[in-house]
Amino acid sequence: MGFRSLLAVLNGERQAVPPVWFMRQAGRYLPEYRALRAEKGGFLALVYDSDAAAEITLQPIRRFGFDGAILFSDILIVPHAMGQTLTFTAGEGPQLAPQLAGARLEDLSAAPHHLDAIYETVRKVATALPNETTFLGFAGAPWTVATYMAAGEGSRDQAAARLMAYREPERFSALIDAIVDVTVDYLAGQVAAGVHAVQIFDSWSGSLAPQEFDRWVIAPTRAIVERLKARTAVPIIGFPKGAGGNLPRYARETGVDAVGLDETVDLVWADEALPKGLPVQGNLDPLLLLAGGDALPAAVRRIREALAARPHVFNLGHGIDKETPIAHVEAALAAIRKPL
Repeated sequence: MGFRSLLAVLNGERQAVPPVWFMRQAGRYLPEYRALRAEKGGFLALVYDSDAAAEITLQPIRRFGFDGAILFSDILIVPHAMGQTLTFTAGEGPQLAPQLAGARLEDLSAAPHHLDAIYETVRKVATALPNETTFLGFAGAPWTVATYMAAGEGSRDQAAARLMAYREPERFSALIDAIVDVTVDYLAGQVAAGVHAVQIFDSWSGSLAPQEFDRWVIAPTRAIVERLKARTAVPIIGFPKGAGGNLPRYARETGVDAVGLDETVDLVWADEALPKGLPVQGNLDPLLLLAGGDALPAAVRRIREALAARPHVFNLGHGIDKETPIAHVEAALAAIRKPL
């Protein structure tokens, strides 16, 4: 078995040249992805076609040699498996029905078979990846998934979920608990099928007040981490986008093995505030990768220098923009892989 540098860093090993992968690296900025989507159909059709999803997962590895491969899927597979209908409409984004802000979770008919195609994708990718590549699975964090389930769609301020949590905390807590249950099984299933590590995406953690952050982000994430660690031995990356000053508490209290930092995080502060030796991931601004130019390698160097004293996985602060030129990705990788 080859040396997996990314997995070593997630296990606490510091390296002079950080391993790298990019969030959303398997997707719309790649011409080979766009060609396959035109052939196969819509986004959800690709996710549930294990041959297509495996091919998309492997495309950026073949092109760029990233140190990590991220499973091609979506965080809303979990509510689909819980019984909501899921559709993706061009120009409108994902739609879930019924909206749980006004419907009962108990009335949904669970459809766990939706997860089977994802596990099959994992198995196919696991047999095709180079030995040196770390395979990353993922799921959405309960809070972020609940925001979509409550509103039936994405929103700027997550108002439907926030109001539900304030007005009906017991009902909202039951929804969070149900998401935790499915997510633990889902991530454990990905591990059993062949992933080496997992990431928990909390894309909307920044919309909560501190007390609500503790209740709806930290507590359910800790529950997932504790239960998953009782069943598997893989590293867990927590990515609470927008958490800001809540990051140190998140890192200390959830039990994650590494923390993803979005592009707004001051790295000097983070290095001082986060637990010593905790691996971190991030945090190049995706729009700087889109812009390119001389500022790109300069930013890469600043990030590497700021985090040189701890285990560091180089990544973006969020997902790669679909308009990002291939040449900019190549330039970023050259700067990342260059010795300081």
